[in-house]
Amino acid sequence: MFDLSLTNQEELPLYRQLYEQLREGIRDGRIADGSRLPSLRSLRAQLNISKVTVETAYGMLVAEGYAVSRPRSGLYAVRPKGIPPRSSAADPAAPAVAPAPPAAALQEHRIDFRPSAVDPHSFPLRIWRRMLHQASETAAGQLGRYGDPQGEEGLRRVLADYLRTSRGVVCLPEQIVIGSGIGYSMGILARLFTAKSPIAVEAPGYAPVREQWRHCGYEVIPLPAGRQGWALDELGNTGAQAAYLTPSHHFPTGMVMPYAAREQLLSWAHSRDAYIIEDDYDGEFRYEGRPLPSLQSLDRDGRVIYIGTFSKVFSPALRMNYMVLPIRLASLLRSRPDLLHAPSRMEQWAMHAFIAEGHWYRHIRRMRRAYRRKHETLVRGIRSRWDGRIEITGHSAGLHLEITVHTPHPAGRLTALAAEQGADVYDLRESWLEPAPDGPPRLYLGFGGLTEAEIDQGLTRLERAWKSLWA
Repeated sequence: MFDLSLTNQEELPLYRQLYEQLREGIRDGRIADGSRLPSLRSLRAQLNISKVTVETAYGMLVAEGYAVSRPRSGLYAVRPKGIPPRSSAADPAAPAVAPAPPAAALQEHRIDFRPSAVDPHSFPLRIWRRMLHQASETAAGQLGRYGDPQGEEGLRRVLADYLRTSRGVVCLPEQIVIGSGIGYSMGILARLFTAKSPIAVEAPGYAPVREQWRHCGYEVIPLPAGRQGWALDELGNTGAQAAYLTPSHHFPTGMVMPYAAREQLLSWAHSRDAYIIEDDYDGEFRYEGRPLPSLQSLDRDGRVIYIGTFSKVFSPALRMNYMVLPIRLASLLRSRPDLLHAPSRMEQWAMHAFIAEGHWYRHIRRMRRAYRRKHETLVRGIRSRWDGRIEITGHSAGLHLEITVHTPHPAGRLTALAAEQGADVYDLRESWLEPAPDGPPRLYLGFGGLTEAEIDQGLTRLERAWKSLWA
């Protein structure tokens, strides 16, 4: 057994202490190249620590190229080439920072800060499997029939209750349309709107939505949005019949629309007989201040079309979202059943049971805690490494944040340097309807799909990649 010792009195968390001791043991030859590392169970027993602590430390070793996993065999130490074993008389003043792992290891174990990614390890697979099994049994008599094209009535009913209590959305089940994604919802609206008047879309904004409207033959007008807020004063001159916005967490900058601006937006829609399409894609997650209610909750004139999704809280693999239409549009939709094609009845039944039995609420609470920890790890890590050189904005909500890197180098140079070190960050140039503004490069880092250890590893790689920017 290896000679390891952890202490709760140190500033470093236990997983980090374990990782660094194993890493140094591999580097200086105390842990021989190619030797098998202790199993999770044996190391837990030796050090009296949790399984998660050991798994996290081992995951960091693998990601940094100091260990390799062999199926049905275990984890084996790998000493990077060019590092000879050190003797016990090695210089104690030598720096403790590890050099870059081999290029092959970096490419094989990439750290992807993709803004759209969600936690792959928190999906309640056992419960979801039980919900699917339960649905197949209780609804056996309906398996030979097509369902309601607007979505299963039971699911729409529990969704209406959830949206009222969580986001302040006031609606009846008859106003809800269950869909298969944001593109499906936009396609319905594009055919419900009788006039081909322009559509105002945030710039920067979510490019697939913009292209969907263009594909349907609409003129798309940019609505400037970002750190200075939304240019709502310009809406009155556009002639737009609708505006698509993400007021609870603007994509991609992460800004939150203040209350006064929400009232101004509603006033515009009322005076112009226009609609506001509110995409609340990750409104369940907020880390600073009190949660803001949805824009729809402030609407008294039936001007807001509210859109939400199961992708961020649950799983994008489900491909299920929902849209809440104002009464007038919901009535119009009932005369156009050809526009509706609801997703799998089986999955709708399972989601109905998942929500009705309380699993949904418990799952959201778990995800809020998990994402808050990841968010804090990312923000704290950036500030400790680049204090004053990197500015963080849009980090009060959602699953990604925007950073401004104070350097004359372009964003493309920064993303390329990061990629060379096995870390992927994004400049999201496609989000702009017009050329992006001048100034320091803005990049976007998502944290939903990474563990806290991976976030830390990724920032270390970015530190290594960008150190020459300020040399």
